Amino acid sequence: MKFTLKPGQTIAVVGLSAKPDRPSFDVARAMQRAGFAIRPVNPQYAGASILGEHCVAALADLVTPIDIVNCFRRSEEMLEIAIQATAVQPRPKMLWMQVGVKNAEARRIAEAANIEVVEDHCIKIEYYASL
Repeated sequence: MKFTLKPGQTIAVVGLSAKPDRPSFDVARAMQRAGFAIRPVNPQYAGASILGEHCVAALADLVTPIDIVNCFRRSEEMLEIAIQATAVQPRPKMLWMQVGVKNAEARRIAEAANIEVVEDHCIKIEYYASL
């Protein structure tokens, strides 16, 4: 991994659930507690607050720059998310697909836009393992 995870970076969490028992909530909360800024992205909760942050429906709705797009979506949904990530300006530096999520076409699209890609890994586990 070329891009280094470090507190202070902003993570857009696509598919973040407001339910505390969901993996997306647990991971986002842990990253927030570690000093990362979290930006919830989930059309189901758009306009609501998750982890004290305003949730938006899509990456295009974010008003602050993001460093990482961390995805809790199915593999088959990743192509559309990669396309959306490449349209965000300034572009994020990384597209992160959580455990069990892989999509070769999404990888190709993101990498062509100079966005580093991580597939099938948990950002929380990787961050704490790097300490």
